[in-house]
Amino acid sequence: MTTGALQSRKILLIVGGGIAAYKALELVRLIRKAGGEVQAVLTKAGAEFVTPLSLAALTGHPVRQTLFMPDDETAMGHIELSRWADLIVVAPATAGLIAKAANGLADDLASTTLIATDKKTLLAPAMNVRMWLHPAVQANVARLKGFEGFHGMALVGPDEGEMACGEFGPGRMAEPAAILQSIIDLLIAPAPSGAERPLTGRKAVVTAGPTFEAIDPVRGLTNRSSGKQGYAIASALAALGAQVTLVSGPTGLAVPVGVTRVDVESALDMKAATEAALSSGHASGHGPADIAVLSAAVADWRVDTIAGGKIKKGPGGPPTLALIENPDILAGVAAPGPMRPALVIGFAAETTDLEANARAKLSRKGCDWIVGNDVSDDVFGSDGNAVLLVTREGTESWPRQPKSAIAGALAARIADHFKPHSGIDGKA
Repeated sequence: MTTGALQSRKILLIVGGGIAAYKALELVRLIRKAGGEVQAVLTKAGAEFVTPLSLAALTGHPVRQTLFMPDDETAMGHIELSRWADLIVVAPATAGLIAKAANGLADDLASTTLIATDKKTLLAPAMNVRMWLHPAVQANVARLKGFEGFHGMALVGPDEGEMACGEFGPGRMAEPAAILQSIIDLLIAPAPSGAERPLTGRKAVVTAGPTFEAIDPVRGLTNRSSGKQGYAIASALAALGAQVTLVSGPTGLAVPVGVTRVDVESALDMKAATEAALSSGHASGHGPADIAVLSAAVADWRVDTIAGGKIKKGPGGPPTLALIENPDILAGVAAPGPMRPALVIGFAAETTDLEANARAKLSRKGCDWIVGNDVSDDVFGSDGNAVLLVTREGTESWPRQPKSAIAGALAARIADHFKPHSGIDGKA
């Protein structure tokens, strides 16, 4: 699906020092398969994990390692590198590289290039969970996000999982396929032709990711949704010309090109933000949104009272948590009324009886389509998905493929729905 997507695009890959550096080799392969050209900067620490020869063989270019190289610096090599690239990717982005980028330190080729560029930069953090959660690292990440208006500083990941050190938590570098998708999202602008952008003038609201329901100031109820499928859908709709608002629960994903993101945490936050996005008017300035794709994994329950302080262990055993039901965002959006979007699409994440449960949800919620997926099959956090598209007229099975391909197929069906002739479910 991504073959040729980066044709003639130039990527400068900075490889930092971490065990995840081996993934940089696969990332180079994927970028080149997608038609992109890659040059690599290998830090001194990075060379402890991958060799210059490996990177040179895969990129087809000499690997740059040193700031002071006479052949390069006669022409200000670090400046030339930043001018050459369409996008700079740092993978793995270590705590040290993040700190240098956030604070303007430039003491080697990698950090100097980051400061010398005015191009978009994508960071793929990778480090031990304790390092990632350290307030200094989080402060540097927050500062980098604030640079977005300057030259497009964006992050992908980190993912949550088992570390090389044996610990578990957030800090794993995003998988190469996910980084590639973020590269495509950052570089590929929607096609300018109106014929190729059939959703021009349409407004879409997409929800994605998990919600987090606080129990006390440090604990909460959540789920394993990565948000990747919803982000891919938002990107695909924007590529077809739609004005897209993405209401996102907590994720580490980069904002897709051409998409406005609203960050939320709890189900109540998501409900309020979704309703605000839907009621803010059609792209033309009048009426409700045309399209709602509610792919977020919203928590069904929350605690009735959030503790003001951390709940401590005590001799009485675990605390009793009283749960109350969260609002049904999908049913509310799909309910008849003047603010109902013309097309409402829900998601059904199931572990058994996928088609039966998805069809029951279609009827129960009142939406137009349901995208059902079996989440028992290693879907959460992965880059692939297999789904059923359930409408009142029938069911289609889409085989496992990249989530970006699922998103593209769904966006194409949505565009077809709004053509003058009848769409998939018989509506004009």
